[in-house]
Amino acid sequence: MSGAGKTVCVTGASGFIASWLVKLLLHRGYTVKASVRDPADPKKTEHLRSLEGASERLHLVKANLLEDGSFDSAIDGCVGVFHTASPFYHDTTDPQAELLDPAVKGTLNVLNSCSKTSTVKRVIVTSSVAAVAYNERPRGSDVIVDETWFSNADFCEQNKSWYVLSKTLAEEAAWKFAKDHDIDLVTINPAMVIGPLLQPTLNTSSEAILNLINGSSTFPNMTFGWVDVRDVCEAHILAYEVPSATGRYCLVERVLHYSNLAKIIKELYPSIQVADKPADDKPLAPDFQVSKEKVKGLGLTYTPLEESIKVTIESLKEKGFVNL
Repeated sequence: MSGAGKTVCVTGASGFIASWLVKLLLHRGYTVKASVRDPADPKKTEHLRSLEGASERLHLVKANLLEDGSFDSAIDGCVGVFHTASPFYHDTTDPQAELLDPAVKGTLNVLNSCSKTSTVKRVIVTSSVAAVAYNERPRGSDVIVDETWFSNADFCEQNKSWYVLSKTLAEEAAWKFAKDHDIDLVTINPAMVIGPLLQPTLNTSSEAILNLINGSSTFPNMTFGWVDVRDVCEAHILAYEVPSATGRYCLVERVLHYSNLAKIIKELYPSIQVADKPADDKPLAPDFQVSKEKVKGLGLTYTPLEESIKVTIESLKEKGFVNL
């Protein structure tokens, strides 16, 4: 129970990653101040209130990413802050209002609240491989992406990759603010995060698996890294607890094109009709590698991707998102 007697904050606590983070922190004995937009909304809070240890050590706090000072009370008295709150979806009509402002202004709001208190020892920001690998550099099977890579904001904007841009700008802003205000900051940069869902709503990365098994005949012609949500949350906690943790940590169990993801699902579930052709007739997006060297320093062991895919599908069935 390494967290006994310690209070930490998790922002955006009702989300996919954050819900698991709250669960694991409570399991470790931490007291958790969890920020949500509406503590009275059972869809956002019931799954958190039902976690083991929640009745004694979980405190839900109302906060809004775009409201100055909104996180002051959530962060006050905490020794660690995990900032996970940032919208993630692909379809947007107003990227500035829906993605960019919540990501960038929200991150600065949270860090500003951290700078007002002397108790916070370290801040862990949930970034993304989106803030690492999207630039003019070519990717191929012999290319190894690592923590020294940074996405290029102009490149993202030209390609209208609004989510990628939001994570890139948010991380840039976080590092600048941390340097200017002497905050001990670590970022966790996961790829596409899958695994069992705690929350009752469907999140974007789980939907990527759902779309392969819900009757669609095509899959995106894209290659992504994939990683289990439980490993991502373990990495967050290790990044807080391991004194030598510093900088950024890319989290990828495996890089796969959607075609290979579909093959694994077909092997795991021979009876399921799995999407079997790319959505366009362009050459398949190339594979690439993501270095696992730095994350070894945290002592993290990855869940095999096959297991993550299986528990994701079982969870989607259990939650009623697909009937197989």
